[in-house]
Amino acid sequence: MASAEDIQNAQFPTLDRLQATLSDDLDPLAAARAWFAPFSKALGIADVPVVSDSLLPNVFWRDILALTWDFRTLYAYAVRSFLTDRLPGAKIACVVLDEASVALQRPYPDIAYIHMSFTFTTVVGFCSGIARIVPTSSGTWKAHTVFTNLEDLIGHPERIGTLREQAQSHGKWFQKRQREIECEGEDEQPQVVIIGAGQSGLEVAARLKYLGIKVLVIEKEARIGHLWRTRYEALCLHNTVWLDHMPYLPFPSTWPVFAPAPKIAAWLEHYAFDLELNVWTSATLLSVVQDPDTHLWTLDVARADGSRRTLRAGHLVGAVGIGGGKHYIPTIPGMDEYTGAVLHSGEFTSAREYAGKKAVVIGACTSAHDVCQDFYDHGIDVTMVQRSSTYVMSVKHGVTATFNGLYNEKSDSDVSDRIVASFPIFSNKELLRRNARAIAQIDKDILDGLKKVGFRTNMGVDDTGLGIVALARAGGYYFDTGTSSLVAAGKIKLKNDSTIARFTPTGLAFADGSVLDADVVLFATGYGSVNERFREILGDTLADKLVPLWDLDAEGELRGVWRGTGVPRFYCMLGNFAMCRFHSKHVALQIKAMEEGLWDGTRYSRED
Repeated sequence: MASAEDIQNAQFPTLDRLQATLSDDLDPLAAARAWFAPFSKALGIADVPVVSDSLLPNVFWRDILALTWDFRTLYAYAVRSFLTDRLPGAKIACVVLDEASVALQRPYPDIAYIHMSFTFTTVVGFCSGIARIVPTSSGTWKAHTVFTNLEDLIGHPERIGTLREQAQSHGKWFQKRQREIECEGEDEQPQVVIIGAGQSGLEVAARLKYLGIKVLVIEKEARIGHLWRTRYEALCLHNTVWLDHMPYLPFPSTWPVFAPAPKIAAWLEHYAFDLELNVWTSATLLSVVQDPDTHLWTLDVARADGSRRTLRAGHLVGAVGIGGGKHYIPTIPGMDEYTGAVLHSGEFTSAREYAGKKAVVIGACTSAHDVCQDFYDHGIDVTMVQRSSTYVMSVKHGVTATFNGLYNEKSDSDVSDRIVASFPIFSNKELLRRNARAIAQIDKDILDGLKKVGFRTNMGVDDTGLGIVALARAGGYYFDTGTSSLVAAGKIKLKNDSTIARFTPTGLAFADGSVLDADVVLFATGYGSVNERFREILGDTLADKLVPLWDLDAEGELRGVWRGTGVPRFYCMLGNFAMCRFHSKHVALQIKAMEEGLWDGTRYSRED
């Protein structure tokens, strides 16, 4: 098995490193066909030596469920062991090259590869693949990255398109459907219970529904979209609307590029209604118990009308958000002596109620910038306290450049999702570094302005920009929508030259002896551990079995998210809109495969 250090320090195969050149008369399709013919044949007969010979020695092979029933990135010599272990049982067939996808891509003069997509089947599913081949010194082409992905289960397609339900008499049919989805009778039991009706919970509920799985969503709040209604009024998505489309029901083409929170809240309610998702609002989860032998779940739920229901389900999905909604406020001495207001950004709604006061915002990432701008827009004296450096890039240039223009008005998000997923994060570090430098050059005026006032920026983990910092920390960055110029101009004041020592009755005292008076201190310090939120739900015995959720493992895959959590038949559904759009299908496929007896829950996972 390749070591974590080997994977993380892998070099990208530039033409110089490959000692290769490109012929002026290169025919990419002919090169792709020549490589793909022996590769595809060898896959079909599980000929590991031939498949291995078509790969570079430092190849990355990323698989999502297709061959491992897990999220794995195999590197270098570990790939041959993986192929030896998994190819025979997969029974790969019908390997077909999508010739229309073949293209020579040359993002930099010293980097060139041929991209191609293909499809295949295994003993249980329809799968897709993406390969990138590079030239070698011998003149042959070999793959640097291969991506394989489970798309659907054979015999169990999504009930969409031509397979959608047919309504005979719409009025009667709709009433019948409403009764069916409400799961009201004591004998009506869901196969899956989802905790949380935010976008992640609703998206996986929709995926399960259209795979024929009876699913119930438990939501503690009175309305779907509660969080989006109660967060600060200035909140909007910092990703473009076409990056954030939801499954089956994309956002309208009339929407603004960066959707405001109230529209998202209303959309989530609309989504649940139009897709007829079974959601119990104002539902309190009183207890959760798993049978240690059968792994079946028993849940005690209090309804809004005071009634209680006992639910029995085969699977449980936690969709409670990165921090489970638990506000994190660091412990600072003297807080009980402070006479002003202390709150978390999750409690903040509008700066209007603080008119004429002085505010301090602790934090320097997305929420901190949004809240500071709201204070400034309402004429309030506001100071941002920056405790550590922040990765900053502009929304106008950086977001588009980060995804190389894959998400736009005309793009197919399903295709783009697969292309993004096909780049193993550690295989791509050199390209990420170059991209980060290019974005920084485009944003030079913004970054220089911040530097002049002492705002500390960074270039992301290992200088890779947004990619790794977002996955490793789920924070630590800001997509600039204009607030950076206010910081640079001193309109939003900055304090970052000393650490906070304690609260005083009138504000904050710092280690260097300086004092900052304030009527309100707002913590934009993120949320607590999702593992601890699940401890509250599952209890200590089960929570102790959970793997750490989020952050990257040694292969560059997210820990415990959308895959095995350490607790059988318990799944963690986390991520932004784009992540959940793509991976909600993967969670649903795992559950459907178990329900249909196609998979026993065993994964080809790392031994550590």
